[in-house]
Amino acid sequence: MTSALKNYLVVTFGYWAFTLTDGAIRMLVVLYFHLLGYSPFEVAMLFLFYEFFGIVTNLVGGWMAARLGLNVTMHLGMALQVIALLMLSVPDSWLSVAYVMLAQAFSGIAKDLNKMSAKASVKTLLPSDKKKAEDHNKAESTLFKWVAILTGSKNALKGIGFFLGALLLEHIGFRSALEVLAAGLFIVLITTWFLLPNEIGKAKSKPKFTQVFSNIAAINWLSAARFFLFGSRDVWFVVALPVFFYEVLHWDFMKIGGFMALWVIGYGMVQASAPAILKGHQPTGRTALWLAFALSSIPAGLALATYSEWDITGVVVIGLMLFGVIFAINSAVHSYLILAYSDNDKVSMNVGFYYMANAGGRLTGTVLSGLVYQTVGLVGCLWVSSFFILLTIILSYKLPDQ
Repeated sequence: MTSALKNYLVVTFGYWAFTLTDGAIRMLVVLYFHLLGYSPFEVAMLFLFYEFFGIVTNLVGGWMAARLGLNVTMHLGMALQVIALLMLSVPDSWLSVAYVMLAQAFSGIAKDLNKMSAKASVKTLLPSDKKKAEDHNKAESTLFKWVAILTGSKNALKGIGFFLGALLLEHIGFRSALEVLAAGLFIVLITTWFLLPNEIGKAKSKPKFTQVFSNIAAINWLSAARFFLFGSRDVWFVVALPVFFYEVLHWDFMKIGGFMALWVIGYGMVQASAPAILKGHQPTGRTALWLAFALSSIPAGLALATYSEWDITGVVVIGLMLFGVIFAINSAVHSYLILAYSDNDKVSMNVGFYYMANAGGRLTGTVLSGLVYQTVGLVGCLWVSSFFILLTIILSYKLPDQ
């Protein structure tokens, strides 16, 4: 086994373990605090700092990684997640909105430090000597496969995390679930720290903080498109959908967690299979554009279908599955393009900038998910999703077709 492959597997293992806790904590917080009587908008507000500090973290984290190395930032993320899990394991009387938002802020910082570090490390672990055109194409094909597998497997594990969170809540309770997750992640942190070299991702020269803002037009357009792409998903998926399942369809916790887990697992499997689905074609900006076009009709179609006499459960479930397939391929193409547009020495800063936009879209989508659902229900969330995808299409026109 080559050193690069070994390091890639260690990074992937650490990312998997973190993602399990991230999915579990999301499901635990949404279900437990709704059970405590929080409104959908109040539940959404609990994630406000989670998403907001993700924006800040991606901006600063890429710069930190370029100076300190991706190994340091990845494990700092794991340590903060352990702290966040333990903060939420206190008695109910401590769990004020402000306190939970603070704990979620730590979790948001942790998630984006870990994600940025794992994604950026893929680029640095690949051979950088691409003198011939055929060598360049082979390296880019390998990059697409590696990032698709990492991203897809991560989302599959996040789906399992949703199910794990619901399972633990059902059988051992909120606090015990958090303590089990914290202990497991701490063991992984210690293990992977000693397996990875410290120099991964360090820039050859110490970059200035002002260099975190990209001067590459393609990266800026891609980041803007990413903002609205992920906003279009989270505006109905994060808060509105679990609460809709609980309040309108009267599903229990296990059924909600199980369904959302299966959706995200399937979503991750499609992401990991994106290179095969595209049949070896090298993705370009046009690929992202046409995938956004394909995605655009689904939320609007779902919203219109809810006015019909069709079974609402079947409409939502089938629509969500179609949305997940196309969204997953589009997301995998985006994740490849940001690495393809970056050079090795600045990859962590470019990826940090890009995921700052991603976090901004998630923040906007999360807040609107609670607010719009509480005001006009799931149908309103679907119309907002359609509008966000339209903006994604407009921005994707600017991506280079090469």
